[in-house]
Amino acid sequence: MYAVVKIKNQQFRVTPGAELQVPLLAEEVGAAVTFADVMLVADGDKIQVGTPNVPGASVAAEIVEHGRSRKIIVFKKKRRKNYRRKNGHRQHFTAIRITEITV
Repeated sequence: MYAVVKIKNQQFRVTPGAELQVPLLAEEVGAAVTFADVMLVADGDKIQVGTPNVPGASVAAEIVEHGRSRKIIVFKKKRRKNYRRKNGHRQHFTAIRITEITV
């Protein structure tokens, strides 16, 4: 069984027991969260596609940790002008573990 769920305007394919990194959520570590924006649910041969959401479906998850991803280097340069700027960026994320998918 798997589902496609929308979390903070991004879509994720989730299965029960899976861990994934999503954009930063405000809840504390260990808290249970529920996502109601389920766009697709598949169980074997039976597939339900929502318009835009599957009615009555939800995905329950538990927050594992908050962290920051690896550093992305942004380098700007203008040729022949000795203009160089180097900037680093680390995106915040929340790691969650999917506990169940209900239809």
